[in-house]
Parts: sequence; structure tokens; C-alpha cells
Amino acid sequence: MNSNEAQFLLENAKIYMETQSSQEFVERFENLFKLYYGINKIDFLTLDYNTGIFRDFVKDWVYINEPEKQKKIGKVFEEFQKRTDIFVYNDKVCEYKMTDEQIEELIQMKNAESNTVFFPIYSMARTFGVIEIEFKDLRYGLEINKAFFDILHVVFMQLSVSIYNHVVQEHMATGLNFYDAMKNIAKIIENQYELEYIIPQIGEMIDRFISSHLIYIFLKDEKGQFRLFWPANCHNEEIFKMLNEVKNEVIVSKDMRIGIFPIKGEDSNLGALVAYSTIGKLTPNEIDYLVELTKQSGITIQRANVYSEVLKHATLDALTGLNNRRQFEIRLKQETAQSVRKNTDLCGLMLDIDYFKRVNDTYGHAAGDCVIRGIAEIISKTVREYDIACRYGGEEFFVLLPMAKIEDTLAVAQRIRQNIQNTKIDIREAKVKGIPYLQVTASIGINYFDKKVTPEEFYQGADKALYQSKINGRNRVTIYEESMSKSEN
Repeated sequence: MNSNEAQFLLENAKIYMETQSSQEFVERFENLFKLYYGINKIDFLTLDYNTGIFRDFVKDWVYINEPEKQKKIGKVFEEFQKRTDIFVYNDKVCEYKMTDEQIEELIQMKNAESNTVFFPIYSMARTFGVIEIEFKDLRYGLEINKAFFDILHVVFMQLSVSIYNHVVQEHMATGLNFYDAMKNIAKIIENQYELEYIIPQIGEMIDRFISSHLIYIFLKDEKGQFRLFWPANCHNEEIFKMLNEVKNEVIVSKDMRIGIFPIKGEDSNLGALVAYSTIGKLTPNEIDYLVELTKQSGITIQRANVYSEVLKHATLDALTGLNNRRQFEIRLKQETAQSVRKNTDLCGLMLDIDYFKRVNDTYGHAAGDCVIRGIAEIISKTVREYDIACRYGGEEFFVLLPMAKIEDTLAVAQRIRQNIQNTKIDIREAKVKGIPYLQVTASIGINYFDKKVTPEEFYQGADKALYQSKINGRNRVTIYEESMSKSEN
């Protein structure tokens, strides 16, 4: 072994010791081969046994779509399934035990269209992939002889073990992610019972788990027709045709790209979860996972419907613990009536989280829930004990402040706004990779209760002032004025 060969093996060993991610591993391996062997490219292709299609090892959602290449790789793979102590140079099967004379004859072949060499990826007596290397010139760099191929044999045996370990770890991670998704779907109703909040969270959880497919959730309306609930649009006509055939069993399209999974309640179908693959076929494993995830989704939706009926008479918001909208409407009438009767001051402030839709769209509804809870906590800690804080709906809050003048309410509103602006809200529960905290701002409108107006007009004045805060740049407090009503007429 000469010094160049020894250095190559040393650099190869460093890659195994110093890298963890598959992407960095492959990039360093490719760069090492380019340096020593002058290759054009190197591809690591693993077989998806469920579909019979080869995928890129690093970007495992990327299939090889070219039929000719699939056929060529498949033919080489068949040779490696018979034995792994060989490599394939262009279309010729070669043994490592070739003599130097045979190797010289091989690379001198006149009819060679390229300098492509294939090596097997195998472990535990099982071949599960192919390494394809396209050389610029087999005479570039190190001397091409028996030792050259012996070195490659050793290198690719080590590489096979590394890739196998990665694949096994990936399968284990998939199993853990599946159970996490099942658990999280079941936990949603601990804080939410309205379908407008629950369905997007279920969709996002399943979408993250089955990341290579598009996920749609349809619910049945009062007429028993399927209506798209999440996401906003679906333009695949085949999906709508298949929905007409849904009864109680899973339906999969002939090309295996569309799966319809009924969402079952206790007595009837509540809707359907649809998975549509834009890349390749739905695999049997994916179908099994989606069946179980859809079952859990059905249980959660059924419970949410039951809870919704029970909680119609509740006074507290399930997510924040503040008064809910129904209770707000009751307390609004009570406090305005008392202000009139006792001739006392009453103010109200309405708050809206700025750019809240971006939070949901960027980090998911689970993160959005964390933000709403965080804002509710800030409000509760900032207002007086006898002030009445309510979650009006979505990301909107209303606080009734009995016996408070407008200047006092302005001071409270500014403290709430500043506290929100300066607080890092903990969203670790949402498990957003690399983002444990978020900072947001809020816009606020305040109004003083004029005894001449109705409770609804009092509330609407704070809402109009909030609107002015929004259009004037957000993250500010605005006091309601008569001119605001006139400007809208």
C-alpha cells in the first residue's frame, strides 16, 4: 500500500468518526472520492422493499422516476443479491480477485460507453442498495490495480454497515414518531373541543408524520356530503370521485397514489382522511399507519363533539382558563347595568395578537395554542383581581375593568402590551425543532363606558379602537373616539 492509498483510508475512517447526519456523511464521502479519484458523481441508492423502487439514501423521499435507470439499477441489484463479493463495471460483472492483467484489460475496453462502477450496499447477509460511481477517468489519481479494488471493497463494506445502521435507526424513529402522533392526537381535547382548532392540529400532526404525501381532512355536513375541512383547497378531481364511494373501508386508487381512510364515529362515518402521494405509491406500511392514525382521529373528533355539547353551558375557556365568550356576554351586561345603577366608572380593553396567522402557518397550531395560553397568563398577571378577563375567540381577548377611569385603563393596556412584547413565550410543548420560544406583539383598543350607549356599542367601540391600532402599525394602544364611528359610515 502506497502513501496515497493509506491517506485515503485514513480520511475515510475520519468520516465515520466525525459525522452523524447522513447528508454530511455522503457529502464528505463524495468530496473524498473527487479528491482522490476524480469522479463526476456518486449516488447511494437504497431499495424500498414495499414499492420495489430505489430511493436516494439521503433524500429518501426522492424516487428514481426514470424507468430506464430503475431497470438498469434493478438489473445490477439482482447480481448483488446473488453474491456481494463482486462489483459491476458498466455492464460487466467483475470479481475482486481479478489479476492486474485482467483489470488492465477491463479498463482498456474499446466499447466502454462510460466509466461507471457499481458496488453493493449490504449487511447481515442482505443486499438493500447500490452505490453508483461515475469516474472521469479510471486512470486518474491512484494506480488502478488489484489493490485499488481491494481498498474499495473494504471501504464499501464499512459504508454498508453505516448505511444499514442509519436505515434501522430511521425505522425506529418512524415507530416512535407514530406513537407520538397517536398520543398527541389523543391529547388535543385536553385544551380544545372546537373542530376549527382540532382538525388543523390533527392534519398537521399526520402531515408531519407522512411528510411525503399530501393530507386532506373531509367532514360530513348535515346532508351527509363530504366537505373539505383542512387545508383550504383540494384540486384533485379523482379524490372527490373516490369520496363518493366511501363507506366503511379504506379505498386505495389503482395506481396506489390516493388513499381514502374513513373517520368513524360510534354510529356513523364522521368524514374521511385522504392521503395523496405526488412522488410514488402509498406503501403497505404507510397505509397501516394511516389506518391507525385515522382511528385515533375519529375517537378524538367524536369526543370533541360530545364535549362541545356538554361545554355549551360552561363559563371558562378550555385552552386558557379565562372566561369564555358566552360568559363574557353575560358579564358585559351585568357590569354595564351595575355601572348605570351605581354611576361608577367602567372601561374595557380588547386585545388581538399581531400576525397570529403567521404563527400557526409557520410553527403549527400547537405552537399557536402555546402562544394563546402565554398571552392569557400575561393578561391575568397584569390586571387586577376583580377585573374580568375573557377569551373572546381565536386570538382575541377582552378585559372589563370596573371602577377604572380611561387613564387608568390606558396604563394597564400599555403594561399588558409591553409585557407581551418583552416575554419569550414557551412553545416547547409544540416540539418545533430548534424553536423553544416565540416573541409576539399585540394591538389593543380601549373604550370608556358612556351610560348613554348599549353594552354592545360599548364593546364595539373597543373593537373599533383595536382596528385603528392595527391599521396604524400594530403593537400599540388606541383609545376609542366618536370620529372612529363616523369614519366607518
